[in-house]
Amino acid sequence: MQNEHIIVEISCAEVWRDISDYIDNDLDRDTKARLEYHFEHCKDCRAVLDGMRNLVALVGDDQVFEFNEGINDRLTATLSRRIADHQAKGE
Repeated sequence: MQNEHIIVEISCAEVWRDISDYIDNDLDRDTKARLEYHFEHCKDCRAVLDGMRNLVALVGDDQVFEFNEGINDRLTATLSRRIADHQAKGE
């Protein structure tokens, strides 16, 4: 009998908390598998992942650019709202 690995689903909020470590490949095998399973089934989190990867690529580019004033606050507020919305929906 083969030993099957059961993946426990996680919420969008948990995914967003660990997405940076996922991109940096700095997660244990089980957490990485849970995130990958979630990305396969959640288009919103897949979009966040794609956006984060694009941001990492831009920041890692040799060209220097400046963000508009207040973008960090707006980005943080937007992510906080989206996390709260998902938590309210029970996701």
